[in-house]
Amino acid sequence: MALRLSISPSHAISTCRRGAAGGCFVGTAAAAAAAAYHQKRGLVTAASEVRGAVVAPVRSSGVETTAAVEAVVGRVTEVTKDTFWPIVEAAGDKIVVLDMYTEWCGPCKVMAPKFQEMSEKDLDVVFLKLDCNQDNKPLAKELGIKVVPTFKILKGGKVVMEVTGAKIDELARAIETVKST
Repeated sequence: MALRLSISPSHAISTCRRGAAGGCFVGTAAAAAAAAYHQKRGLVTAASEVRGAVVAPVRSSGVETTAAVEAVVGRVTEVTKDTFWPIVEAAGDKIVVLDMYTEWCGPCKVMAPKFQEMSEKDLDVVFLKLDCNQDNKPLAKELGIKVVPTFKILKGGKVVMEVTGAKIDELARAIETVKST
């Protein structure tokens, strides 16, 4: 799964807000730093041109423009409160599994490589991760998180199942259950 942006390199995005399709993206220097950070953690966010993706409004140098968001399977994508819903929308009919974690959570650290492995094997599911830090608190609250790790399984843009705790087998069963419905 990768978040891909199609933005002119001359545009530095300073601010944005969620529009009809959602979406908020950072400027080119910040995007490069974020991509390096996520690549180190085995996650993917990449800046490149995308065709056939959901186009989301963003604010670039004070002018509203668009960026393409694409849900790609086979890896875990780190999301934020601003990128989560556009990626869920871009996933279409695919099942989306969101790992809600924190940096300080021991069980979350145990689950991370197992979740990554699951994403590489289950190629018809979109796997996302959300760091439930202060910046992403609004989305965590919106999704009703009470404990980490929490895994939210979405189908058709709606949460249909939840697994709490470091229970990889239970998560796998829940995903299979959602697939069969």
